[in-house]
Amino acid sequence: MATSKESSFSYALSSNAAWAGYKAHQNPNFFPNLASGQSPQIQTIILGLQPGDVFVHRNIANIISPTDINTSAVIEYAVAHLKVKYVMLCGHTSCGGAAAALGDSRVGGVLDTWLTPLKAVRTAHSEELAAIRDDKARAVRIAELNVEAGVKVLMANVVIQEAIKERGLEVHGCLFDLTSGRVRDLGFGTGKSAGMFGATEDVVRGNHGMLVFRAGNASMTIR
Repeated sequence: MATSKESSFSYALSSNAAWAGYKAHQNPNFFPNLASGQSPQIQTIILGLQPGDVFVHRNIANIISPTDINTSAVIEYAVAHLKVKYVMLCGHTSCGGAAAALGDSRVGGVLDTWLTPLKAVRTAHSEELAAIRDDKARAVRIAELNVEAGVKVLMANVVIQEAIKERGLEVHGCLFDLTSGRVRDLGFGTGKSAGMFGATEDVVRGNHGMLVFRAGNASMTIR
Protein backbone atom coordinates (compact mmCIF):
# COMPACT_ATOMS: atom_id res chain seq x y z
CA MET A 1 0.00 0.00 0.00
CA ALA A 2 1.14 3.57 -0.63
CA THR A 3 2.16 5.55 2.44
CA SER A 4 0.66 8.91 3.36
CA LYS A 5 3.72 10.67 1.97
CA GLU A 6 3.58 8.79 -1.31
CA SER A 7 0.98 9.04 -4.05
CA SER A 8 -0.58 5.88 -5.43
CA PHE A 9 0.80 6.82 -8.85
CA SER A 10 4.38 7.06 -7.54
CA TYR A 11 3.91 3.81 -5.67
CA ALA A 12 2.73 2.12 -8.86
CA LEU A 13 5.89 3.24 -10.70
CA SER A 14 8.06 1.98 -7.84
CA SER A 15 6.18 -1.30 -7.77
CA ASN A 16 6.61 -1.62 -11.52
CA ALA A 17 10.38 -1.06 -11.26
CA ALA A 18 10.65 -3.77 -8.62
CA TRP A 19 8.49 -6.15 -10.65
CA ALA A 20 10.64 -5.55 -13.74
CA GLY A 21 13.85 -6.24 -11.83
CA TYR A 22 12.44 -9.38 -10.25
CA LYS A 23 11.06 -10.68 -13.55
CA ALA A 24 14.39 -10.09 -15.30
CA HIS A 25 16.14 -12.04 -12.53
CA GLN A 26 13.71 -14.94 -12.84
CA ASN A 27 14.07 -15.09 -16.62
CA PRO A 28 16.74 -12.93 -18.32
CA ASN A 29 15.11 -13.59 -21.71
CA PHE A 30 11.61 -12.53 -20.64
CA PHE A 31 11.77 -8.90 -21.77
CA PRO A 32 13.84 -9.46 -24.94
CA ASN A 33 11.28 -12.07 -25.98
CA LEU A 34 8.42 -9.76 -25.03
CA ALA A 35 9.86 -6.95 -27.17
CA SER A 36 9.82 -9.24 -30.20
CA GLY A 37 6.15 -10.16 -29.76
CA GLN A 38 3.35 -8.89 -27.53
CA SER A 39 1.86 -10.94 -24.70
CA PRO A 40 -1.80 -10.16 -24.03
CA GLN A 41 -1.45 -10.58 -20.25
CA ILE A 42 1.45 -8.19 -19.65
CA GLN A 43 -0.56 -4.98 -19.23
CA THR A 44 -2.46 -6.45 -16.31
CA ILE A 45 0.59 -7.25 -14.20
CA ILE A 46 3.31 -4.69 -14.98
CA LEU A 47 2.41 -2.40 -12.07
CA GLY A 48 2.70 -5.17 -9.52
CA LEU A 49 -0.65 -4.20 -7.97
CA GLN A 50 -3.61 -6.28 -6.84
CA PRO A 51 -6.65 -7.16 -8.98
CA GLY A 52 -9.16 -4.33 -8.78
CA ASP A 53 -6.53 -1.68 -8.01
CA VAL A 54 -6.45 -0.50 -11.63
CA PHE A 55 -9.42 0.13 -13.94
CA VAL A 56 -8.06 -0.67 -17.41
CA HIS A 57 -9.14 0.35 -20.90
CA ARG A 58 -7.10 -0.70 -23.93
CA ASN A 59 -7.26 -0.15 -27.67
CA ILE A 60 -5.08 -0.54 -30.74
CA ALA A 61 -2.10 1.85 -30.85
CA ASN A 62 -3.11 3.63 -27.61
CA ILE A 63 -5.15 6.24 -29.45
CA ILE A 64 -7.41 8.62 -27.50
CA SER A 65 -10.03 10.08 -29.79
CA PRO A 66 -12.63 12.60 -28.55
CA THR A 67 -15.21 10.99 -30.86
CA ASP A 68 -14.64 7.44 -29.58
CA ILE A 69 -17.74 6.79 -27.46
CA ASN A 70 -16.21 3.65 -25.96
CA THR A 71 -13.23 5.52 -24.54
CA SER A 72 -15.45 8.42 -23.47
CA ALA A 73 -17.75 6.04 -21.59
CA VAL A 74 -14.79 4.43 -19.81
CA ILE A 75 -13.43 7.85 -18.81
CA GLU A 76 -16.80 9.03 -17.50
CA TYR A 77 -17.40 5.85 -15.51
CA ALA A 78 -13.91 5.77 -14.01
CA VAL A 79 -13.71 9.48 -13.22
CA ALA A 80 -17.28 10.48 -12.41
CA HIS A 81 -18.54 7.26 -10.80
CA LEU A 82 -15.53 5.31 -9.51
CA LYS A 83 -13.84 8.58 -8.51
CA VAL A 84 -10.35 7.43 -9.50
CA LYS A 85 -7.57 9.71 -8.31
CA TYR A 86 -5.26 9.15 -11.26
CA VAL A 87 -5.71 8.73 -15.01
CA MET A 88 -2.64 7.05 -16.47
CA LEU A 89 -2.32 7.00 -20.27
CA CYS A 90 0.36 4.42 -21.02
CA GLY A 91 1.79 3.70 -24.45
CA HIS A 92 4.46 1.10 -25.13
CA THR A 93 7.53 0.46 -27.23
CA SER A 94 7.57 -2.05 -30.12
CA CYS A 95 4.09 -0.82 -31.02
CA GLY A 96 2.69 -2.21 -34.26
CA GLY A 97 0.46 0.83 -34.63
CA ALA A 98 3.46 3.14 -34.41
CA ALA A 99 5.29 1.12 -37.05
CA ALA A 100 2.23 1.22 -39.31
CA ALA A 101 1.89 4.99 -38.90
CA LEU A 102 5.54 5.47 -39.82
CA GLY A 103 5.10 3.40 -42.98
CA ASP A 104 3.60 4.61 -46.24
CA SER A 105 1.59 1.51 -47.09
CA ARG A 106 -2.01 0.85 -46.07
CA VAL A 107 -2.81 -1.60 -43.32
CA GLY A 108 -6.23 -2.36 -44.71
CA GLY A 109 -9.85 -2.07 -43.68
CA VAL A 110 -10.99 0.03 -40.74
CA LEU A 111 -7.49 0.01 -39.24
CA ASP A 112 -6.39 2.75 -41.64
CA THR A 113 -9.22 4.95 -40.36
CA TRP A 114 -8.42 4.12 -36.73
CA LEU A 115 -4.74 5.00 -37.19
CA THR A 116 -5.52 8.41 -38.74
CA PRO A 117 -4.79 10.35 -35.51
CA LEU A 118 -1.41 8.63 -35.25
CA LYS A 119 -0.69 9.46 -38.88
CA ALA A 120 -1.54 13.08 -38.02
CA VAL A 121 1.02 12.94 -35.19
CA ARG A 122 3.60 11.76 -37.72
CA THR A 123 2.77 14.63 -40.07
CA ALA A 124 2.86 17.23 -37.30
CA HIS A 125 6.33 16.06 -36.21
CA SER A 126 7.66 14.98 -39.60
CA GLU A 127 10.95 16.91 -39.40
CA GLU A 128 11.81 15.62 -35.93
CA LEU A 129 10.96 12.03 -36.83
CA ALA A 130 12.83 12.18 -40.13
CA ALA A 131 15.95 13.33 -38.31
CA ILE A 132 15.98 10.13 -36.22
CA ARG A 133 17.99 7.63 -38.24
CA ASP A 134 17.43 4.56 -36.09
CA ASP A 135 14.10 2.90 -36.89
CA LYS A 136 13.51 1.63 -33.35
CA ALA A 137 14.30 5.01 -31.83
CA ARG A 138 11.93 6.68 -34.30
CA ALA A 139 9.16 4.24 -33.34
CA VAL A 140 9.72 4.97 -29.65
CA ARG A 141 9.58 8.70 -30.30
CA ILE A 142 6.29 8.58 -32.19
CA ALA A 143 4.88 6.44 -29.36
CA GLU A 144 5.87 9.20 -26.91
CA LEU A 145 4.34 11.86 -29.14
CA ASN A 146 1.19 9.77 -29.41
CA VAL A 147 0.92 9.70 -25.61
CA GLU A 148 1.37 13.47 -25.54
CA ALA A 149 -1.42 13.91 -28.09
CA GLY A 150 -3.67 11.57 -26.16
CA VAL A 151 -3.06 13.41 -22.89
CA LYS A 152 -4.07 16.67 -24.58
CA VAL A 153 -7.37 15.04 -25.57
CA LEU A 154 -7.85 13.81 -22.01
CA MET A 155 -7.13 17.27 -20.59
CA ALA A 156 -9.82 18.72 -22.87
CA ASN A 157 -12.42 16.21 -21.66
CA VAL A 158 -15.04 18.06 -19.57
CA VAL A 159 -15.42 15.20 -17.06
CA ILE A 160 -11.67 15.19 -16.43
CA GLN A 161 -11.52 19.00 -16.29
CA GLU A 162 -14.22 19.07 -13.62
CA ALA A 163 -12.51 16.36 -11.58
CA ILE A 164 -9.17 18.19 -11.75
CA LYS A 165 -10.81 21.37 -10.53
CA GLU A 166 -13.07 19.85 -7.89
CA ARG A 167 -10.95 17.10 -6.33
CA GLY A 168 -7.43 17.30 -7.74
CA LEU A 169 -7.55 14.44 -10.24
CA GLU A 170 -4.11 13.78 -11.72
CA VAL A 171 -3.45 12.87 -15.37
CA HIS A 172 -0.14 11.25 -16.31
CA GLY A 173 1.30 10.20 -19.66
CA CYS A 174 3.65 7.20 -19.49
CA LEU A 175 5.47 4.73 -21.70
CA PHE A 176 5.98 1.04 -21.01
CA ASP A 177 9.35 -0.20 -22.31
CA LEU A 178 8.96 -3.82 -23.40
CA THR A 179 12.74 -4.34 -23.41
CA SER A 180 13.09 -3.57 -19.69
CA GLY A 181 9.58 -3.90 -18.27
CA ARG A 182 9.77 -0.38 -16.84
CA VAL A 183 7.04 2.26 -16.98
CA ARG A 184 8.43 5.76 -17.53
CA ASP A 185 6.54 8.92 -16.59
CA LEU A 186 6.84 11.25 -19.62
CA GLY A 187 5.74 14.31 -17.67
CA PHE A 188 2.60 15.03 -19.71
CA GLY A 189 -0.66 15.94 -18.02
CA THR A 190 -1.17 17.64 -14.69
CA GLY A 191 2.52 17.41 -13.85
CA LYS A 192 5.38 15.01 -13.28
CA SER A 193 5.14 12.52 -10.45
CA ALA A 194 6.47 14.03 -7.25
CA GLY A 195 8.82 11.15 -6.60
CA MET A 196 8.18 11.38 -2.87
CA PHE A 197 8.18 8.08 -1.04
CA GLY A 198 7.68 7.32 2.60
CA ALA A 199 10.39 5.99 4.83
CA THR A 200 8.62 2.73 5.52
CA GLU A 201 9.63 -0.44 3.78
CA ASP A 202 7.27 -2.71 1.85
CA VAL A 203 8.32 -6.20 0.82
CA VAL A 204 7.02 -8.53 -1.87
CA ARG A 205 8.44 -12.02 -1.54
CA GLY A 206 8.96 -14.52 -4.33
CA ASN A 207 10.53 -17.91 -4.78
CA HIS A 208 13.90 -16.55 -5.91
CA GLY A 209 14.28 -13.22 -4.20
CA MET A 210 12.76 -10.39 -2.26
CA LEU A 211 11.59 -7.06 -3.67
CA VAL A 212 12.17 -4.09 -1.38
CA PHE A 213 10.60 -0.61 -1.59
CA ARG A 214 12.52 1.90 0.54
CA ALA A 215 12.90 5.70 0.50
CA GLY A 216 11.84 6.18 -3.08
CA ASN A 217 13.75 3.25 -4.52
CA ALA A 218 12.77 -0.28 -5.46
CA SER A 219 15.41 -2.98 -5.34
CA MET A 220 15.73 -6.75 -5.35
CA THR A 221 17.60 -8.72 -2.73
CA ILE A 222 18.42 -12.36 -3.43
CA ARG A 223 18.04 -14.53 -0.34
